[in-house]
Amino acid sequence: MASFKPTNIPVYPKLGEKVTQDTLYWKNYKAPVQIKEFGAITNIDFSPVTPHNFAVTAFTRIHIYGPFSQEPVKTFTRFKDTAYCGRFRSDGQLLVAGCEDSVVRLFDVGGKVALRMFRGHTKAVHVTDFTSDRYQILTGSDDYTCRLWDIPNATELNVYQEHTDYIRCGITSKLNRDLFITGSYDHTLKVFDARVDKSVMSMDHGQPIESLLLYPSEGLLVSAGGRYVKVWDLLKGGQPLVSLRNHHKTVTCLALSSNGQRLLSASLDRHVKVYSTTNYKVVHNFDYAASILSLALAPDDESIVVGMTNSILSIKHRKSPEESREISGQQRRRPSYRVFVKGKNYVPKQDDYLVSKPVKQYLAKYDKQLKKFNVSKALDCALEKWIRLRNPEVPVAVIKELDRRGTLKNALAGRDEQQLSRLLSFLIGNLVDMRFAPVLVVAAEMILDIYRSILGQSPVIDRQLLRMQDLLEREIDYQKELVEVLGMLDTMFASSLPKMEVPCSSVSRSNGLSQGEASSSRPQPQVT
Repeated sequence: MASFKPTNIPVYPKLGEKVTQDTLYWKNYKAPVQIKEFGAITNIDFSPVTPHNFAVTAFTRIHIYGPFSQEPVKTFTRFKDTAYCGRFRSDGQLLVAGCEDSVVRLFDVGGKVALRMFRGHTKAVHVTDFTSDRYQILTGSDDYTCRLWDIPNATELNVYQEHTDYIRCGITSKLNRDLFITGSYDHTLKVFDARVDKSVMSMDHGQPIESLLLYPSEGLLVSAGGRYVKVWDLLKGGQPLVSLRNHHKTVTCLALSSNGQRLLSASLDRHVKVYSTTNYKVVHNFDYAASILSLALAPDDESIVVGMTNSILSIKHRKSPEESREISGQQRRRPSYRVFVKGKNYVPKQDDYLVSKPVKQYLAKYDKQLKKFNVSKALDCALEKWIRLRNPEVPVAVIKELDRRGTLKNALAGRDEQQLSRLLSFLIGNLVDMRFAPVLVVAAEMILDIYRSILGQSPVIDRQLLRMQDLLEREIDYQKELVEVLGMLDTMFASSLPKMEVPCSSVSRSNGLSQGEASSSRPQPQVT
């Protein structure tokens, strides 16, 4: 008797995401370096000058880290309360930060003591930034005001009080020293001109605004608040261009890649989304262990630095080309490969005697039941929860094998309400999958034929059958629409093709005679 052949499980093409250039680019980072800070990390800012140190604002301290250092190279602790928004000046020499005690402090990166202290706000200052001329500072506070300060004289230049709630984000123009933008919890964005005493443009985000970002050309502005990331066209008077809703919790910070072609957003849902700035679709995703409060990218995307609510600073460094080649080379040269191919290429000699060893065959549960001809139990084993959810191709292969044997109807019949409900739920989840449809449609038709007489006795089964009917009707409608679209495309393609002249034969279509015969048959005119 021939040995039992296990059920052939076909390997279907995976329907997951394709490996794109973005996937390769954003996965080319080392394992993250994690540093424990003293509190939640609210802001990260890279110095614009080499070696591109970055300032980390957490609790009552601001730590400055080198590109590859795991210990701070500089620490500022002259804060009486929680510090906010430590930002570098464009020359990397000065650092400004706000505080919960409403005082704005200006530090020399090479020193320890604050060079200037600006007093005027009455509540916590969450927003600080330098203007493009390097001699003024923008601040925004929970007292609903934003202010401009003069650095050399340590005086207040102007006060703007147009927001009606906390100002939690702001940014200055790098092309025009007089322009700056603020975002508030009153859902509004306001564009200010220092030469005018009021805002020149206002936009409604619809949610409390947490972060702002200007494109390098400064024609587009990105705002983050609530679950939304919105893009505004400033050259068209603040017209909204795109509204993105890819996070399921509040978006806290934004960043732009070095080439300006990728936009990053981080959220309390522990995810960092990477968008293409051409079509604003998500091209990659990072997952972290805790909610994210701050995000920054180093120049040339050499590092991704993320600050979280659990006081952990996560730093991912890009792999060097040598490391990438070394890792790929290690993946190609696996030592275990030699073990598996050992002796495979050995050619036996004429006098050698081959001693064969029987290979033990390990069968899956459904194959063991098929071997015993227990077709119903074989189908039940294939429909176990962990199999049908992770590997739906296994139940499909068993159903196909039962149909080939002619015992599928016996396997489907005689089932109670729970078994039939489990089978119907599997059909509903995979019936419209083009890989499984040819097999599952046959099973669905048999189920309807077998259990037609008991319809109306179980509300659970009736509800599932109605759901399957609705699913099939919608799928048929989709197929009809696709056929119509294909017909339209065929017509368009046919009309766009160049018309080719069909060469005519020498036979005349009028009388079937050749040109010579036709000319000879015509009456010749008489010449007198």
